[in-house]
Amino acid sequence: MSTQEEVKMSQQPSVILATASYDHTIRFWEAKSGRCYRTIQYPDSQVNRLEITPDKRFLAAAGNPHIRLFDVNTNSPQPVMSYESHSNNVMAVGFQCDGNWMYSGSEDGTVKIWDLRAPGCQREYESRAAVNTVVLHPNQTELISGDQNGNIRVWDLTANSCSCELVPEVDTAVRSLTVMWDGSLVVAANNHGTCYVWRLLRGTQTMTEFAPLHKLQAHKGYYILKCLLSPEFCEPHRYLATASSDHTVKIWNVDGFTLEKTLVGHQRWVWDCVFSVDGAYLITASSDTTARLWSMSTGEDIRVYQGHHKATICCALHDGAEPSAS
Repeated sequence: MSTQEEVKMSQQPSVILATASYDHTIRFWEAKSGRCYRTIQYPDSQVNRLEITPDKRFLAAAGNPHIRLFDVNTNSPQPVMSYESHSNNVMAVGFQCDGNWMYSGSEDGTVKIWDLRAPGCQREYESRAAVNTVVLHPNQTELISGDQNGNIRVWDLTANSCSCELVPEVDTAVRSLTVMWDGSLVVAANNHGTCYVWRLLRGTQTMTEFAPLHKLQAHKGYYILKCLLSPEFCEPHRYLATASSDHTVKIWNVDGFTLEKTLVGHQRWVWDCVFSVDGAYLITASSDTTARLWSMSTGEDIRVYQGHHKATICCALHDGAEPSAS
């Protein structure tokens, strides 16, 4: 490694934490001190979702109707790339584990795949209803989407088709989906405060089959805006976090789906949450304009990130190692 490369590596923060708000800004924070060290103006639209690339180099911002990619390690206010082909709010964005391609879901009813090294959209799947959430199965060959009409669909990227459809609750929007890191469980959260949990089974073909496991009344009468299963390095503990319009986040033990903790502190809707790489902390974003850092062991908030002037809608955190070069 050259001295120049070493200097560049040392300049890169080991923890990247970003939030976006209805105030049309994206903010980068020092996770420990709570100091905002960079603000990007985003005048074109609201930002619905943020995601950091696996190599920590770029931040994707899903807006309306575009996705913009920003360089994490410079102060440039301009995006390095803009992805245009959705025609409505982009509600979901994420990356394949090696960072070669990106996926997105939009209120225009489509799920799209983008090669980060080439302009334009490479593939498009039609959901026929506004897509609220998309997750990538850990096998990297299936996308799972949830839409406003209550449909969950599995998109087989190898066969290039929809391999499975299910509707847990008719005409009840699926707000958020999450898959366990080992591909064993999937959870869908809806607008009635309910989480549906399935075991994921490998069928006779390669396609995934859903076996109903549990129905959890997590926030009865309220929206669940985000559900998230804990990461691999949280083992042997397995948690489900549910962020809600009731101003709380609840932490459930996946073994029996008993309530472990309720995180109380936000004054308004909690829109988003993300675990630290070891599952010891949770970051949340709320309409009360703040983001918060919570200790999973105590259930207390240990840092409040203040600086946005309107509702903070989404957050992204990458405090893990970058994938090693193959």
